Amino acid sequence: MVTIAKKYGVPKSTLSGWCRHLTLSERHKKRLFNNKLRALRRARKIAALWHKTQKVKRLDQAMQDAKNVLRNVDLSNAYILEALLAILYMGEGRKSGDDTRLGSSDPLILKFFLSCLKTIYHFDYKKLRCELHLRADQDPEKLKRFWARSLGLSVKHFKYVSKDKRTAGSKTYNHYKGVCNLLCGHVAIKRRLLSISSLLCKKAADNLLGA
Repeated sequence: MVTIAKKYGVPKSTLSGWCRHLTLSERHKKRLFNNKLRALRRARKIAALWHKTQKVKRLDQAMQDAKNVLRNVDLSNAYILEALLAILYMGEGRKSGDDTRLGSSDPLILKFFLSCLKTIYHFDYKKLRCELHLRADQDPEKLKRFWARSLGLSVKHFKYVSKDKRTAGSKTYNHYKGVCNLLCGHVAIKRRLLSISSLLCKKAADNLLGA
């Protein structure tokens, strides 16, 4: 009905009056149904493209906002850098045990952790130990090379690898490279970072709440 109205310029209400006594054959009903399905698919593709475009715009805006924030952060200031590291360790680092260790599936987080250890505490990478925790179908040697390359380390640092047997029979996504734990051995660093993060959060909360 809508197609005819557009093609001949006749109001839809007029066409409804003309056609109200008509009975469609099964062939015509099927044709109309298929046309409706095709129109629905086209509408979905258009909607998906619109949402994708809007998401890209929002991500671009978020990145621009982040850049504006970082223009006001002096990362050459050792105190600011250590405060950032402390907050990271508070969320991702191991709290128990007699060493300082942090694990993640994101190479960027671990690269930041390593660079801070070296810059702030002059940590010697030769004392670093690395652990990999993988899924059952992942190749340990291949992932040792991946993590060593991503973190700028020697493969020799990766001596311990464990596999989660519970994941046997389940395929792993290509982007997932397991979890890498970095152990630097100095418990004093952990104690210092947790103390900084605790005091920093308390001080910031008190200031913001006006306590």
